[in-house]
Amino acid sequence: MRVIAGKARRLPLKTIEGLDTRPTTDRIKETLFNILQNDVPGSRFLDLFAGSGGIGIEALSRGAEAAVFVEQNRKAADCIRENLKTTRLEESAAVMVCDAVAALRQMEGRQEPFDLVFMDPPYGRDLELEVLSYLKDSHLIHRDTQIIVEASLDTGTEAMSRMGYAVCRVKTYKTNQHIFLGLPDES
Repeated sequence: MRVIAGKARRLPLKTIEGLDTRPTTDRIKETLFNILQNDVPGSRFLDLFAGSGGIGIEALSRGAEAAVFVEQNRKAADCIRENLKTTRLEESAAVMVCDAVAALRQMEGRQEPFDLVFMDPPYGRDLELEVLSYLKDSHLIHRDTQIIVEASLDTGTEAMSRMGYAVCRVKTYKTNQHIFLGLPDES
């Protein structure tokens, strides 16, 4: 795993051993950032269920103003810190070691809204729905925030739509998908 583009381009990223994290492949990461390329520079980026931090670090490398990484696994959080140090991007980053919804509650009222929210929760537990339920009434996002959910191929978007999110795009890969969400337009 490595940083694909930007100021930390080609630098290797560490991952933790075992099945506790599921790093996004370089190919999928490159496709994701090709889609987001105009939205990343100057953005505030939230990386939930961050694993080794590869997605948020890629965003920082490509010009995101700041990134917050949320990961409850301590070994993975230590790996994020190491990767931030290796890429020299730690000054623009914060790492929170806790559950995603607990982190959102802690940031509420203390954090500027995020422009991009990326989450890659463990599959099959509906954790993305818990996060989306919290975010829909949160001050941590704004009208133009894009939310990207990395999910298994069998994850549907119906529940997300029922919560009021607009499904803007679904990018399907061989093993998973990215679901791009926005808040519905106010009428």
